[in-house]
Amino acid sequence: MKVELREDSVLISGYVNAVERYSKPIFENLNGKLTQFVERVKSGTFKRALERNNNVLVLLNHDYNRKLASSGDGTAQLTEDNIGLRAEVTITDAEVIQKAKEGKLSGWSFGMKVNSDKLGTENEMVSRTIDDLDLIEVSVLDDTKRPAYNGTSIEKRESGEIEIREFKEEQEKEEQEEQKEEQVDYEKLATLLAEKVVEMLSKKETQEQDEKKKQDDNSEKEKEKREIDYSEFENRLNKI
Repeated sequence: MKVELREDSVLISGYVNAVERYSKPIFENLNGKLTQFVERVKSGTFKRALERNNNVLVLLNHDYNRKLASSGDGTAQLTEDNIGLRAEVTITDAEVIQKAKEGKLSGWSFGMKVNSDKLGTENEMVSRTIDDLDLIEVSVLDDTKRPAYNGTSIEKRESGEIEIREFKEEQEKEEQEEQKEEQVDYEKLATLLAEKVVEMLSKKETQEQDEKKKQDDNSEKEKEKREIDYSEFENRLNKI
């Protein structure tokens, strides 16, 4: 996402979606059933959607109470090129300008109505390929949200093969960073699991020690009782 701060506005540009590329895993309702799946949008799908809708809203975090711009009034330019759906938006919203200054804008997302799709599998996961949709809105996301697609924050730099190569390099970098984050999470999970095992073993050892001490105490008491009983028996014998 390219952010240009101006005197009383901010110009934000970048790719909302890279066509023909699968999203991150999504968990939501798919054909009436909660499903984890990946999805991609076929090339040309956004172009047809934009031809049908000349007033696509630009929102903050998919919030219809936070309209930032629209293609209808010229504050948003939306096009599909050989990479995907590209947006260039002029925003005068004070909060968004402040978030831009603080580096708290994380990327793009979009709201749609799917008209036609095909289901399949990709790396043993359910996949959905969308070949017709109605584009309802495009959202600028802040740091409280995470884009569903890799590469949605990448700006267009050049044209042709250079542009595509740089886009792929940036996308691979993002994917590597995500894998690193996932690895860190696994390491944290392993550490927590190890700590839990140690805690359980320590607790079990303490319980065993307590049980042994209890048994020893009971044995000692039983021994003392026997000694007392034997002493009383001797006293009685002496009296006879």
